[in-house]
Amino acid sequence: MAGFADRLTTEERLDARKGRAVRLLKLDGLVLEERPVAADPALVRRARLEQIRREGFTVSDEDKALRARAAFLGWEDLSDAALMERLEEWIDADLRALLPWDRLKELDRLAPARFTAPTGNTFAVNYAAEGGPRVEVRVQELYGLSEHPKVNGVPLTLALLSPAHRPIQVTKDLPGFWRGSWKDVKTEMKGRYPRHVWPDDPASAQPTTRAKPRP
Repeated sequence: MAGFADRLTTEERLDARKGRAVRLLKLDGLVLEERPVAADPALVRRARLEQIRREGFTVSDEDKALRARAAFLGWEDLSDAALMERLEEWIDADLRALLPWDRLKELDRLAPARFTAPTGNTFAVNYAAEGGPRVEVRVQELYGLSEHPKVNGVPLTLALLSPAHRPIQVTKDLPGFWRGSWKDVKTEMKGRYPRHVWPDDPASAQPTTRAKPRP
């Protein structure tokens, strides 16, 4: 390399999104070597904030769910514009940093992230769904439920699924479904899934996740 010394240059480059810096060794602009180097955390953070303000940010699925729950309750504005204004408050953690601990506890109580079925299994609640909070659950896991589940007084939209997780029906009135169209659904499901339990009175039946044992 001695013969090319006058054509060699070094350059330090900051990758703000990854929070690291690298030193590049170049020959006439061609990168020969790249090595990580220590970077000032404050400098990295400042560069990251500037880059996000310039290029925008991506919200994780978890943060999207959080702000949908907050929006459902009419709480803090967690829109993209509001988040950009409060960028320095949450960028080092996540959106939960914008809500005090007691507020987060209240959020979990009023708009829980998951619905617990009578089987004990839990299912994600989609608060961004059209028509209000929605949960997909196999209908057999709701046996024994005689009242329609609600979140903060609002009936959950139940997307009822077959044992194979195929759509059966959507309802906001589970007791009405048990009393009404369940009879026809039961007949169809018995034909498709004969090894599963299809009671005449699902509201008083035992919830299950399993098929009947083979004889």
